Amino acid sequence: MAHLVCPIPAVPGAGTAPAIPDIDLAQQDASTAATDGGAGEHKYYKPPRSILIIGSGVFGLSTALSLARRHPEIPASTPITVVDRSPEPGVFPARDAASVDSSRIIRADYADAAYSRLAAEAQAHWRRDPKDPDALGGDGRYSESGLLLAADAGPHSATVRPDGHPTGLGYAKRSWVNALALAHTEERPLSSVRLLPSPFVIGKATRTGGEWADWGYLNTSAGWADAERSMQWLYNRVVATGRVTFVNGTVETLETQTQTQTGEKAPRVTGARLSDGRSLSADLVIVAAGAWTPSLVDLSGKAVATGQCLAYLRLTDAEQVKLARMPVCLNLTDGCFVIPPRDGVLKIARHAYGYLNPQPVSHEPLRPSPGPRDEKTGGLAAAKKRVSQPRTHLTDPSLSIPAEAASDLRRALRRMIPWPELAERPFFKTRLCWYTDTATGDWIIDYHPSYENLFIATGGSGHAFKFLPILGDKIVDCLLGRCPEEFQEKWKWNGSAKVRSNANDSEEVPSTGQEGTPADDDLAIELIIATEDGSRGGKPGLILTD
Repeated sequence: MAHLVCPIPAVPGAGTAPAIPDIDLAQQDASTAATDGGAGEHKYYKPPRSILIIGSGVFGLSTALSLARRHPEIPASTPITVVDRSPEPGVFPARDAASVDSSRIIRADYADAAYSRLAAEAQAHWRRDPKDPDALGGDGRYSESGLLLAADAGPHSATVRPDGHPTGLGYAKRSWVNALALAHTEERPLSSVRLLPSPFVIGKATRTGGEWADWGYLNTSAGWADAERSMQWLYNRVVATGRVTFVNGTVETLETQTQTQTGEKAPRVTGARLSDGRSLSADLVIVAAGAWTPSLVDLSGKAVATGQCLAYLRLTDAEQVKLARMPVCLNLTDGCFVIPPRDGVLKIARHAYGYLNPQPVSHEPLRPSPGPRDEKTGGLAAAKKRVSQPRTHLTDPSLSIPAEAASDLRRALRRMIPWPELAERPFFKTRLCWYTDTATGDWIIDYHPSYENLFIATGGSGHAFKFLPILGDKIVDCLLGRCPEEFQEKWKWNGSAKVRSNANDSEEVPSTGQEGTPADDDLAIELIIATEDGSRGGKPGLILTD
């Protein structure tokens, strides 16, 4: 199949329809067998006698549903257990999970054509039977408001930074090409992807008068989902299979066992130990704990937990009506976005590099290999002592977003919706949403290379939720050694391990309140990871401080 090559196109004048590349964007068969080097192929798959999934966010729950339905590869007699740190019996996932919120953007607008195709596959499920209250997108769970994706031009309208990474404008233009190609493939009118080449037309399309970017486009075939209610829908589907047992409990550490095979030690993961002393054993352990994954499995140089800032303000009935027809608005230069309001609440948030929260670990994460050696001393390498860990309203009820973030969201709100009556209206709630970021924005869906019976599904990088209806099937495909061909390199264990090219030994550590604080080795490792696909705004390396 031909792949879409996305050169940065010249921006035609307003109303000029660009030529459509002659490409095939047909859906790729999910059962495509992996070739050599594909994620999971290095492990011989045999049906496990029992399965433990750690985490019940969008990765964990969707995997549980797919496993429960996957016959004959997963025998109906195989017990499946999901454990989640949710403190409330019967509530899965925990209320501070990244997938639990008032809204998430549903789009197929990606600079990477592979994710565009995958998102289009998922979006078909969101759109299906909208009048059926039992359908995923039914009962108001999905709203196709349109997405206005835009960016600031910056110096010389650059699409690539000096370090080689794409700018927000570069991402937007590549996404525009892919959006047009998808419209062509899906036989939608090209007018469903409308070019907006100036601040004035962006302000008109926003329906607020806000001229908040220099160049963009409006895709009317995108929208947003009520994330919390969608996750409840997914949980109900998992429960209805009758195959899955749910356990409330916080996993402290993975349990391992060393075997002797042909004279060599072959460690395997046998289960998990919980904070209350219980142990859960399984033949196969799947870690899908979102931003809590790096606290259980050492993902140094691969993934890091970052806190993203959200804020909410109340609207009058009249304001709700005025904003009811606005599209989702996302500025890829500063990362700020607004989602159309519902029930008198407007959400504004920032998809940025985020905040790190390096904290001492209470239990050592599973090392990359059982006995790593220090090159200088020849002894065992030192264990990682600090890991960026989520800090949420459940762990700290008094938590609010940093002043820097609140100020930036206020600036973006005034720019996107320049109404005097909203300019100083206080946020009635703020929240930190925790991503698991990789350097490329690709996920990690693969067997751990050093431990048997351990599979990792994480690295959502702030864009996995929209794939809810198909994500579990893709994860189980990888588990069975059938990773889709175009994701074999992207999702494998080392696929995302690319560091920022602008990071160097002399680079100062940015901070929100501790300028000049020297970074220890652990923090330096965390700072290496910053998602540089062009979709993030703001400043990398911010540290969450008290």
